[in-house]
Amino acid sequence: MSDSPVPAYDPKPSLKYASAIGLQAGAVGVFVSAIQNALGTHSNGAMGFVTRTGGTIALFAGMGATFALTESIVANQRRKDDPLNGAAGACAAGFLAGIRARSIPMALGGCVVLGTTMGVFDYSGQLSGEPGVTQEERRRRFFKQPSQKSSTEATE
Repeated sequence: MSDSPVPAYDPKPSLKYASAIGLQAGAVGVFVSAIQNALGTHSNGAMGFVTRTGGTIALFAGMGATFALTESIVANQRRKDDPLNGAAGACAAGFLAGIRARSIPMALGGCVVLGTTMGVFDYSGQLSGEPGVTQEERRRRFFKQPSQKSSTEATE
């Protein structure tokens, strides 16, 4: 194994995280529903994005909240922050999308596809950087820092 110390796990507030992500996903759902309404032919007027394609808003919000809640619950139970958490959350969200289509095979397929995609995405993100290095540490390494020698010479 590696010699680097394992960082302590910081528990995630599940409901706060799920509600925030659910609201953000719902906002994306409003946008998608408005686009569907604008491109469709109907006589519902501008409110058609709620009355005719409003199910899209609920699906997006539900999938976002389900993803976030499942991800944080799995992370809190395992006390680890790794790609498996995101894969479990995406699997739950994909299953929800399949259930909306009223198809168990589609639900299982959505679970596999979204879970695998998110797991690989999270895994590759952890491989691309140095483990345990924060954004602030990377920023400090990237930008030049004034040397101590030049700052002491300037004061003399």
